[in-house]
Amino acid sequence: MSVEIEKKFLVTSDAWRQLGSPILYRQGYLLISKPKTIRIRTIGEIGYVTIKGAAQGISRLEFEYKIPIDDANLLLEELCEKPIICKYRTKIKIKDLIWEVDEFLDDNKGLIVAEIELHNEDQRIEIPDWIGEEVSTDPKFNNSRLLTNPYSNWKTNKN
Repeated sequence: MSVEIEKKFLVTSDAWRQLGSPILYRQGYLLISKPKTIRIRTIGEIGYVTIKGAAQGISRLEFEYKIPIDDANLLLEELCEKPIICKYRTKIKIKDLIWEVDEFLDDNKGLIVAEIELHNEDQRIEIPDWIGEEVSTDPKFNNSRLLTNPYSNWKTNKN
């Protein structure tokens, strides 16, 4: 069993851009229900299927497996909900932790968030100066929610 413990924050400046190289991520969802998701993702030439359980605070069950890239691409194009979420992810190592900065594209362009996976919920972390408000428990920042309520709608929709 695998448990993901993750905090998510808004990014407040471009200072992170010089700290790593972005990689294109494409992801779609086979299942989106309130307590769980099944996601297909490509990172470069590697495919993944990920099953996530309901969030309990900042923790949830997560199972991720590599799949052939051709299968991942076919699943994204033929079976996943549309639109596909596209983003550039930049991984930044600070001390012994990796910050993942996601810069979203398409209907979510303009949204930039940073995530950090923790070893336990009480773990203390050093917050870089380019990190802003924590949004870990705000569901509108979930990638699966960005599919149905993209960032481009937020100014008019307020959801």
